[in-house]
Formats: sequence, structure tokens, C-alpha cells
Amino acid sequence: MPVSCSAYGCKNRRTSLSRRRGITFHQFPKNPGLRKAWVAAFRRLDFKPSNKTVLCSDHFTEADFDRTGQTVRLREGVIPSIFASFPNHLKKRPVKTRSSRTSSRALEPIPDLVHVPKCTVLPKPSFSDHHYALDPDQVKKKLFEAQARIEELQRQLRNAKDRERRQKLILRSLLEQLQHTGMVSEEMYNQLRQDSECWEDEPS
Repeated sequence: MPVSCSAYGCKNRRTSLSRRRGITFHQFPKNPGLRKAWVAAFRRLDFKPSNKTVLCSDHFTEADFDRTGQTVRLREGVIPSIFASFPNHLKKRPVKTRSSRTSSRALEPIPDLVHVPKCTVLPKPSFSDHHYALDPDQVKKKLFEAQARIEELQRQLRNAKDRERRQKLILRSLLEQLQHTGMVSEEMYNQLRQDSECWEDEPS
């Protein structure tokens, strides 16, 4: 059975005729963030693409393609923006693909932050009546190991906070981009923006 484009109202199928017309078909990206952006651009209720779902080249601008090789490929991070068969109430200005470093990183999956305890309390050494049983070299070694562990946890905590700040900036940039392109309503944008500001107010 010929592969068909999954866009609303699109009749293109992968046939010899479509190949002669220069129409290519492209699977949904595996990157979770970029995949969600594609689904949002479709504007189809409860649409969940499978690994075999494809979109034809009619829904991308010429700048979205890399034609330098033998195979026509989509450039990294592009989002479909042309849907001529949409009903009038769904037709809005096309999404402008940004190639800035911030917008590209916004499509990357957010890494799990390293969980680091806020403070580390060293166990108090228990001393018996037989003080002569303690080995000073062993005690010194344990103290050095504990100090090294504390420094490592502090370093991980600083890195985690840096990643958290970067992700908040990326999230805000993505929200502004979605609102600018009309992919989210004004009400949803204000709610998401309010939620993101609440996150920033939470103590680290």
C-alpha cells in the first residue's frame, strides 16, 4: 500500500508520479521536543504519530531542505509550516524556523538534574574508653575521603543549578516563540508563563 502524507486534507502519496514531481516524504523526528513541535503544527485533535507516519515535502519551505547529497533531507530542527488544505479558521501565518543556538537547544530533551542533598552531615565518630585502639592514620584517611566527597557533591550541586537556570531560559524562549507564531492561545501562553515564573520563585 502506498505511503500517504498524514497532513490534514493532503492527497500526496509515495508513487512514481510523486517522485517525478519531486515530492519527498519524511518521517517524524525522534527527538521528543521537535516531535511535539511537529504535532502542534498539525493542529489535529488527539493526533499521535507512529514510527511510520510521514509528512510530504509540500509542507516545508525550500530553505528547510538540504539538497547537497544524493538524498533530499530536512535540515536539523525545522518545523512544517505550510498547510494549504487547512480550514480557514486554522490558517495562520507560517511558523518561522529559527536557527539560533537558543531555539535549537530548546528542542533538545531536558536532562535529569542530579539530585544532590542540600547539606551533608558527617557522622560523629564514636569514641570508646579505649582511645589507644584508634589508628590516627586511618582517621586522617577517612577525614580526607569525607572532605573529597563533600567537594564533589558541592560541584554537582553547582552544575545542577547552572543547568536548571539554562533550562528555564530555554523554556521562556520557547514559550515566546510559540506565542509569537500563534501555536498557543494567549490564555495558554499567560498560564504557562505564570507557571514558569512560579518555578523561578521556588527555592533551590
